[in-house]
Amino acid sequence: METQTAEHPARSAKACAARLNAIHDAIYAIGGKWKLKIIIVLREEGSKRFNELQRLVTGISARVLSNELRELELNGFVIRKVYDGRPVVVEYELTDYSDTLGGVLHALDAWGTMHREKIRSEMQAAANSETK
Repeated sequence: METQTAEHPARSAKACAARLNAIHDAIYAIGGKWKLKIIIVLREEGSKRFNELQRLVTGISARVLSNELRELELNGFVIRKVYDGRPVVVEYELTDYSDTLGGVLHALDAWGTMHREKIRSEMQAAANSETK
């Protein structure tokens, strides 16, 4: 039996399935440990070469970075630019489509900050209650 509140009205099974599919697609495109970090670095720092990205995204291996960049490129968030010369220079930059993530990144930033403060407050309260 579905419960209904003002904040969470009952939804049909079809609407629920559509919402789950949309969220699944979003998580597939930008989920995981590294994709959003790569996007944020490119948003904040501008286009970067592979090695620069690897230095800025702390802890990522070259193989994983290569795979993540390939997936971000396939999903239309990153473009790989190759400049001929000696040596050949390859840079990665965000596409205009990546700007559609602005609201998502802002919401995650705000929620992450709030959550971190909540956890810190709870840990501090627990530590204070143990010392009494």
